Amino acid sequence: MMMLEGVHDLRVNHSSGVISSLARFAIQEHNNRENKVLAFKKIVKAREQVVAGTMYHLTLEASEGGKSKNFEAKVWVKPWMNFKQLQEFKESSS
Repeated sequence: MMMLEGVHDLRVNHSSGVISSLARFAIQEHNNRENKVLAFKKIVKAREQVVAGTMYHLTLEASEGGKSKNFEAKVWVKPWMNFKQLQEFKESSS
């Protein structure tokens, strides 16, 4: 049973179209905000949290200047409102 506001690992394939498109969206938004040129490589981990919509907690690998780094992103999605927003994007400490 899914509990509200608890963060749960996703059971879907990490390379699924939805998760991959969310990761690419997060990188694009970060690049636009920070004037960066990160390039998406792969999903490391994907989790979800049911809020007013869904908050996706993504750990992803991206390259910057040829060097790969892991980043943590939070993307808030409310599909019934056609709403998608990057809430947080930072370099992973792990």
